[in-house]
Amino acid sequence: MDIVKCHSGGEYAERPQALYWSNEWLEIEAVEQQWRTPKGKHFRVRVARGAVFELKYDELAGEWRVDSVNG
Repeated sequence: MDIVKCHSGGEYAERPQALYWSNEWLEIEAVEQQWRTPKGKHFRVRVARGAVFELKYDELAGEWRVDSVNG
């Protein structure tokens, strides 16, 4: 199961739109920061409830990792 839904235009994972957390889909309200590392794309996002998450996409493995920044 995918844990991040994203808009993909010219390339995969251009803009995350929703993430799966605690057995539910949360809509992403804002992408606060985005950057790239040698492994892939990273995003710091805020969902509608105000929680902040860091999304990491490992391009070689084709897998997402979602971490809560709020704790």
